[in-house]
Amino acid sequence: MQTIHKKLSEETQSIELVIGTFIISTVLFAFYMFTNKNANVLVFAFPFVVSTLLLNGIMLFHLTGRFIKLYDERKDIAIKILLLLSNIPIAFLYYIIAIKS
Repeated sequence: MQTIHKKLSEETQSIELVIGTFIISTVLFAFYMFTNKNANVLVFAFPFVVSTLLLNGIMLFHLTGRFIKLYDERKDIAIKILLLLSNIPIAFLYYIIAIKS
């Protein structure tokens, strides 16, 4: 009897990017709030935000291309795309909290 093993996507860079950007943005947000909204924190945070947008955009295009080409791995890739896009509402929430308080 032959066993068929589905090879799931072994690409972990997207998960590492999601976790890394989430942790760094949370640390920057907490540091900004704990320093009583010190504008110097924004000097460090702005380049991070710009680079995060660029890197996440590149990863989104990469995952979308893989989603289209690799039919067998679509479920795994779709989950990675959703995780990548989950950083958007989190960043928006941090922005709203920082502006209102």
